[in-house]
Amino acid sequence: MADKLHFDLVSPERLLMAEAVDMVVVPGSEGDFGVLAGHAPLMSTIRPGFISVKNGNQPEFRIFIRGGFAEVNAKGLTILAEEAIPAGELNAADLDAKITDAEEDLRDAKDDAHRQRAQEIIDQLRQIRQVL
Repeated sequence: MADKLHFDLVSPERLLMAEAVDMVVVPGSEGDFGVLAGHAPLMSTIRPGFISVKNGNQPEFRIFIRGGFAEVNAKGLTILAEEAIPAGELNAADLDAKITDAEEDLRDAKDDAHRQRAQEIIDQLRQIRQVL
C-alpha cells in the first residue's frame, strides 16, 4: 500500500476534512500544484478555485475554496480556507443571492478599500457561477 498524505481542510465555520488521502490538487496563487505523501515543505497562498482530493478507488472529491493558505510539512497538508464549500453543496440560486448581496455591499461601500474588496468578491462569485 502506498504512503498516504494526512490532509486537513479548515474553514472559519468548521473542519471539513481530516483524513489520509492519496493526493490533493490545490489552486495556488502561482498555479495549481499537487501534493503527495513525502512532498517537500511548502507554503502558498490560494486563489479561488476547486481543491481535488483523490483517494484510492473513490470518486474524486472537489471542494470550492475562496482564498486562504496551504502549508505542506512533514505531518502533511493543511489548508486554512477563507471559505470552503463542497462542490455538491453549491447551487446557482445561493450563488445568485450572494452576488446580489455583494453588489449591495459595493453600492454601500464608504471608501476605496471596501469598494475594491466588494468588487473582488463579486468577481470571485461570478467565476464560480460560470463553472456551474
